[in-house]
Amino acid sequence: MPQGTIKRIVSDRGFGFISAAGGDIFFHHSVVAEGKFEELREGQSVTYELASGPDARGRDKGPRAASVTPA
Repeated sequence: MPQGTIKRIVSDRGFGFISAAGGDIFFHHSVVAEGKFEELREGQSVTYELASGPDARGRDKGPRAASVTPA
């Protein structure tokens, strides 16, 4: 599994970004393991799976993280 660092969390909107070797990766609160989105902090190490394809509205916005877990 790839590993990265939480770059930014927008808690009131329920998403954030992971800083990784290939650039920033978007993640939604619904993909955080065991619903622990509120426990994530900027600068924290995480592991994730890389997902691609259209978002829920059918738009392709680039890579995003799935199965985000604190490292």
